[in-house]
Amino acid sequence: MNLAFWHRRRVFVTGHTGFKGSWLCLWLQQLGAQVTGFALDAPTKPSLFEAAEVASGMTHIVGDVRDARSVRDAMQAARPEVVLHLAAQSLVRQSYVDPIETYATNVMGTVHVLDAVRHLDGVRAVVNVTSDKCYENREVERGYVEHDALGGHDPYSNSKGCSELVTACYRQSFFNGTSKTAIASARAGNVIGGGDWAANRLVPDLLRAFDRGEPAIVRRPHSVRPWQHVLEPLAGYLALAERLFEDGTQFAGAWNFGPLSDDMRSVEEIAQVLVSSLGDGASFIAQPEANAPHEAGLLLLDASKARDRLGWDTLLKLDEALQWIAEWQRAHRNGLPARKITLAQIARYEARFNAAATVQN
Repeated sequence: MNLAFWHRRRVFVTGHTGFKGSWLCLWLQQLGAQVTGFALDAPTKPSLFEAAEVASGMTHIVGDVRDARSVRDAMQAARPEVVLHLAAQSLVRQSYVDPIETYATNVMGTVHVLDAVRHLDGVRAVVNVTSDKCYENREVERGYVEHDALGGHDPYSNSKGCSELVTACYRQSFFNGTSKTAIASARAGNVIGGGDWAANRLVPDLLRAFDRGEPAIVRRPHSVRPWQHVLEPLAGYLALAERLFEDGTQFAGAWNFGPLSDDMRSVEEIAQVLVSSLGDGASFIAQPEANAPHEAGLLLLDASKARDRLGWDTLLKLDEALQWIAEWQRAHRNGLPARKITLAQIARYEARFNAAATVQN
């Protein structure tokens, strides 16, 4: 990844008010990009978007990807060179509560974004961020690769599989041959990091309980996921977008961004590391939930393609990523501005990236 590529680059980000979108937009701002964001209001109170004043360094548009005209108008005004589509209903449990909203956002939202790109000159690269849960999960003890079957048991996972199919269809129907626009999809594992206040997500649930001085309840202690710090897949998205921009359809298609196999660990192990990192009486109780909606017990991801062809790799081992979260949480508790904390961790990650690049060269 060439960090200088992003200086003054016009970038359109959907879902910029979410946890992952906020980290991405802060990073793009730090790189000097001209960022336009299109999203609903921040999905949580508090939120990283508001706490870190993300809107102060970009063009912030409140809009809904379910509204095709609004998406098209915003994109035409922004004239982006790169589009990063992150807007989504991103929670498995919420998808059981409101499957219509989930499909409308995750499937038709993708259609609206890609169709807006279809009617716009100048877009060179599009990355649609889906999920590792887009695969037909048979809970096998190997990582899924990009050509494995798509599926999804719950509405969220299934809608992400549908979003992948939409992306492939638009690429083959409208962005082939002489098209100057290259489109890819990105499938990341379970992202973690400071500033996440979402409900029914492991790390924020743990931190909320610790802040209240109560034992955290862990519903699925033995479930295994491909955990990674939020900056890891974001680095992958940026590297992928750059290659799409520079080399076009050679890098179009689907890409996994996940950790090495030894960082695909159980929920209980994550809880234990955070308890020991934060101290102050933090604890948890493993309490499997009766009659809970279905969630995958085992989900692994193979990111060999990204490692081999993009030169992307994880820079933070899982234990270190959890330490970064603990540091972010302690700094925030002590009153440091969320923007300053987050930008400092981005700068530290960039330093790690530059050091790794120097060793490779």
